[in-house]
Amino acid sequence: MKKFASLCFALASTATIADEGMWQPHQLPTIAEKLVDAGLKLDPKSLTDLTGFPMGAIVSLGGCTASFVSDKGLVATNHHCVYGSVQYNSTEENNLLKNGFLAKSFKEELPATPGSRIYVTEEITPVTDIIQAALSSDMTGSQRFNSIDLSSKSLVAECESDSKYRCSVVNFHGGLEYYLFKQLTIRDVRLVHAPASSIGKYGGDIDNWMWPRHTGDYGFYRAYVGKDGQPADYSVENVPYEPKHHLKVNKSSVDENDYIMVLGYPGRTNRYRTALEVENQFTWTYPQAKAYREEIIDIIHENSAAGSDVRIKYESTLAGLANYAKNYGSMVESYNKGTTLVRKQSLESELTQWINASAKRQAKYGDALKGLNGLIKQDQQNQARDLILGYMNYSKMLSTATRLHRLSLENKKPNVERKRGYQERDIAGFEQSMKAVNRRYDAQMDQKILLAMFKHYIQLPKSQRLASLDKFFNIEQNTNEQQLQAKLAKMYQATTLNDQDTRLAWMNKTPVDFSKSNDPFIQLAVDTYEERKHIEESNEELSGHIQSFRPKYMEALIAYFNAKDLPVYADANSTLRVTYGNVKGYSPQDGLVATPFTTLEGIVRKDTGIAPFDAPKKELALIKNKQYGEYAKKELGSVPVNYLGTLDITGGNSGSPTLNDKAEFVGLVFDGVYESIIGDWDYDTKLNRSIHVDIKYMLWVMEHVDGATNLIEEMDIVE
Repeated sequence: MKKFASLCFALASTATIADEGMWQPHQLPTIAEKLVDAGLKLDPKSLTDLTGFPMGAIVSLGGCTASFVSDKGLVATNHHCVYGSVQYNSTEENNLLKNGFLAKSFKEELPATPGSRIYVTEEITPVTDIIQAALSSDMTGSQRFNSIDLSSKSLVAECESDSKYRCSVVNFHGGLEYYLFKQLTIRDVRLVHAPASSIGKYGGDIDNWMWPRHTGDYGFYRAYVGKDGQPADYSVENVPYEPKHHLKVNKSSVDENDYIMVLGYPGRTNRYRTALEVENQFTWTYPQAKAYREEIIDIIHENSAAGSDVRIKYESTLAGLANYAKNYGSMVESYNKGTTLVRKQSLESELTQWINASAKRQAKYGDALKGLNGLIKQDQQNQARDLILGYMNYSKMLSTATRLHRLSLENKKPNVERKRGYQERDIAGFEQSMKAVNRRYDAQMDQKILLAMFKHYIQLPKSQRLASLDKFFNIEQNTNEQQLQAKLAKMYQATTLNDQDTRLAWMNKTPVDFSKSNDPFIQLAVDTYEERKHIEESNEELSGHIQSFRPKYMEALIAYFNAKDLPVYADANSTLRVTYGNVKGYSPQDGLVATPFTTLEGIVRKDTGIAPFDAPKKELALIKNKQYGEYAKKELGSVPVNYLGTLDITGGNSGSPTLNDKAEFVGLVFDGVYESIIGDWDYDTKLNRSIHVDIKYMLWVMEHVDGATNLIEEMDIVE
């Protein structure tokens, strides 16, 4: 297989809308002129070398992005990306979430949440031909799905013959293209520093997606390896990892209109979805998912006091639920105010006309959109059932039982035939997830959450429910909450899955052992397995058919875009991307103009002394006395806290380093403005704005508030 560092994407348009697009590194030469015009001082080709500077300093945390900022493996990312590890190491007596954490030496650094990883992308290989060679037009949906899955896992297995690497096959443009990603995997990750939540989460959910913003959303990990320099499991004998490249930190930061770029791992966008998918997502999926999330949030708040042991266990869960609940609600609001659906429908109409104008195009693409929409309608028929079954997995006991039982069944198969998540490569992470359960579990809370979701489940039409699940809980037409509650109470009293050693022991049990178990949650997993498996297989059959139509639709859309000289970049899919733009304010509505910087004084104006506007007293005193040190910006007369950029980002970009025109570290991206929430589906160059923590604020807090001078001294600081 041919490896590449700067392969030009054949379908990429050379003309783009400024700032729009999450570009694969190998695409950058095709937009070199745009990058230079925006202010980039580096040769764009240098950004295509994954093992060179600066790409070699950019890492994934498996949900967030981060970067090496020292030659001793120090990793900078967002506070909300290390939040789970801070929570994991917190107790009611030693609440690191409230007080913050700083290790003044290597020995004081704490293990991150079990299963934490740092991934360094080293190679990207095109494998489309290999995947497609095993496909044929006469395959059933399941056969196509399984063929793609088997080919992908075979490629991954070959790639992971060296255990220090984690590999994945990722599709682009709905399956039109496939790439194999090879990542060095660092398994010993430790928490180094996180400011108090009253800095790292200042403004909390109220300020989430809002501008002006005053949030110090930063934190630090460190990567550790064995004495031989190779990835290793946690050990007190391990030493800090020495990356080939790390970012220099420019304490001068940036000015308005300066070039900035973000290198990171954006999670998922949906800019090429059909109008049918768009309408359903905004009129049904997002509102329903928001309602479920808010219900669970309310349950946690109502049944745990702030700062209590139970609340601490659920703080990380709360943060994730709240972030996306607000995200979903805001996207729906933006959708209802805007013209996304109308423009999507118009695009499809224009595309259809363009296809029909040519007999050749009609023969090639004529059935693509109609065929895809027909399959999407089938998929939507069971969405109410699938969504509530998914939210039931917020119950740790239910999800633990079903995962353990599935592991016993998958262990009987050859490794390459096992489902993802249950292969030999997954077992270490699986074990760590079992060990981590009790740090994020309370029996009473878990029961209340599961009961709430069951109350929604029993409202589904009988045809949408699982007969096996109904039988287990004796669900009839007149089943009420009290009956469900009584059943669940008995299950939680009887289960032993709340014990770590018991969970770990079940990892080595056989399906026969599971069938003989008296544990009620295991019984539930066993009794419902066949029906859940049938649903899974039905979904795979449908997915396989979609995998034959979506690439054809995307090929037509790309050809149409190229004919109009419009940008062609793949939707985000958690792979390494580059987005660029400038420091710039915006006008969110008529009569209002948002400037691109906020300052320390804004923290004081917002502060009420009550969370989430409860800045540390030490910080407030420093601001009152104008003790800015060397970090004030002359034009502002104060220390900048956050700034706006025109960068095209989404979830997964959290923690991405913000770099200047010389690829020097000038902050961290952590959010977007309210008006850009719908950007996952629809980019607007006038309203899409990213929000960044200014490096000056990071350094000011580290030096003057938290005394993290050891970390400042460790980094390469330039001006």
